[in-house]
Amino acid sequence: MREDTRSRIQEVALRLFTEQGYEATSLREIAEELGVTKAALYYHFKTKDDIVASLVDGRLAQLDELLEWFKGQPKTTETRRELVERYAELLSGTRHIEVARFLERNQTAMRDHPTLIKIRDRMMDLAAEMSGPDATPVERISRSLAMFAVHAGKWLVKEGELSEDEVHKAALEVARRLLEV
Repeated sequence: MREDTRSRIQEVALRLFTEQGYEATSLREIAEELGVTKAALYYHFKTKDDIVASLVDGRLAQLDELLEWFKGQPKTTETRRELVERYAELLSGTRHIEVARFLERNQTAMRDHPTLIKIRDRMMDLAAEMSGPDATPVERISRSLAMFAVHAGKWLVKEGELSEDEVHKAALEVARRLLEV
């Protein structure tokens, strides 16, 4: 029951943060939307920042796991390709899109959020690990852009223009081509 309540809070908060803006949404509004008291909401989350952290903590853990896996692999084109494919799988699903949309619409408010800084740091660590110290600037940028391609592909096509699967496949193809440089 506790996890269900947390999930409902996250769902409502995410929707309100996206629709109204993070700064314009209060904990009171979230509680009212859920039909609970502020005290009940505080039991699960003390602040809006705690809610945001709960929305992205899972992604941070996934990135940590992906980074640890990749560190133990030989730095070949095949393992880089597998890394990008694994990363693309992490981005699949509605929750990622909803959180990404919220972050995109609230960039100013979220720019310095501690959990988001950790995610940026992990992405930089992944990019550095993909290239190693001997990579040329072109190799480093191409490999970093391969990771970005699977992420950005979801945003660079008008909604409804292509299916989720078509975007996923196309972004992976672009990423694979970037890894060949």
